[in-house]
Amino acid sequence: MEALNDAIVALNDTFWLYLIIPVLAVLSLYFTVRSGAVQIRMIPEMVRAMVGKAEVAEDGKKAISSFQAFAISAAARIGTGNIAGVATAIALGGPGAVFWMWIMGLVVGAASFVESTLAQLYKVRDKSGFRGGPAYYMLHGLRAKWMGVLFAVVITVTFGFVFNAVQSNTIVGAIMTSVEATGATGMGWLEPVLGLALVAVTAAVIFGGVRRIAHVAQLLVPFMAGLYMILGLIIVVLNIDALPAVFGQIFASAFGFEEIAAGGVGAAIVQGVRRGMFSNEAGLGSAPNAGATASVSHPVKQGLVQTLGVYVDTLLVCSTTAFIVLLSNPTYGENRGPTLTQEALQFNLGNWSLHLLTLIILLVAFTSVLGNYFYGESNVGFLTRNRAVMTGYRWVVLVVTFLGAIGSSDLVWNLADTTMGIMALVNLAAIAPLSAIAFKLLKDYNEQRKQGLDPVFTRDRLPELTGVECWEPKATEPEKASAS
Repeated sequence: MEALNDAIVALNDTFWLYLIIPVLAVLSLYFTVRSGAVQIRMIPEMVRAMVGKAEVAEDGKKAISSFQAFAISAAARIGTGNIAGVATAIALGGPGAVFWMWIMGLVVGAASFVESTLAQLYKVRDKSGFRGGPAYYMLHGLRAKWMGVLFAVVITVTFGFVFNAVQSNTIVGAIMTSVEATGATGMGWLEPVLGLALVAVTAAVIFGGVRRIAHVAQLLVPFMAGLYMILGLIIVVLNIDALPAVFGQIFASAFGFEEIAAGGVGAAIVQGVRRGMFSNEAGLGSAPNAGATASVSHPVKQGLVQTLGVYVDTLLVCSTTAFIVLLSNPTYGENRGPTLTQEALQFNLGNWSLHLLTLIILLVAFTSVLGNYFYGESNVGFLTRNRAVMTGYRWVVLVVTFLGAIGSSDLVWNLADTTMGIMALVNLAAIAPLSAIAFKLLKDYNEQRKQGLDPVFTRDRLPELTGVECWEPKATEPEKASAS
């Protein structure tokens, strides 16, 4: 098993360094130029677009709002990757990994805009509102059903199964660490009990459908992110005199001559980009599945909102972890990533913070389970409309969640890196040719804003588009009368 794990690690390093990172960087820079740096220029629009009201769905209830769709994607984004993943990047790539995480977070925002705008355009209706994502724009935009099927299978395995096993393992591990810190012994029975409790709570939410997931995410995501950032702010204030030195470490490690000679800059870039992408998911093709559910008046609105999610994740939450770790004078090592944040909090705030971090990990990992489940659900729905298959998928998610709680996660994490990379390549191959459509939509949006309008899109505004199932023009009064 150890030999298999080592082989997967070696494959991932080569796969990411020589293929995924260059493709992601080049395409993101291209999207940035073509869009006029939409991810930076239109930040005020991102905030404005988030407050729109949702329409009524076919079942008579409110469809998913722009903010709720943002919360679903944030639930999946803001997870253990922000806490353990960033610390791992620092442990393996040094402080310079933080700089490259920031840079890529800014650049890949353009890819996030493109993929989520396309997901909105090519979404389809269902009884609770809308459903969509990369598989749908591969089918309807590229007319490549095989590509959509491949993506749907890979994302379902990666998020629905693999990542959820990791999240449940993290939850149980954090709770066990807190229990052991109190001096308790002989608690081996607690892991399966915690696993069963997690399965029960997860089942209560996921069998309630996307609305219940959205409501839970809407409540928990702002709370958990805010609580974690408050902790980080307290640590920064307590160590304010050391903050310039920390920034010096970050920039020196990112560009320093010693690091170049030792190959450390390469490690910093790989770890910063890889863990940054795992955390913010820009270009990966996962967040568009949530973005497509939103009921908005123009596809660009949700493209902007989902781009804002990249900044919340990378520049706020991930940076919080980076400062917590670097302000504690950590000792680095290959196997120290997951424990660095925990030890850093204890170093700065005392033993009580260990238990508070356990609560935070519990919340972020649980909401990630819900977000990950939804990504799989959306793509199982693409593959088949059979309700029995969907029910079966839910039960498999619950079984995997339990197994993750009582198992080891090293091999699972490394397999996730591989499947995540495959996901990214398939998605980037789709949005590269379709990006021209996203930029036409952006032009239409900006033209309406210049006229002082709240942008509204109907497919007759771009009659050359094909494969668009929603966005039909609203009937005029004479047309309504003749129809009746």
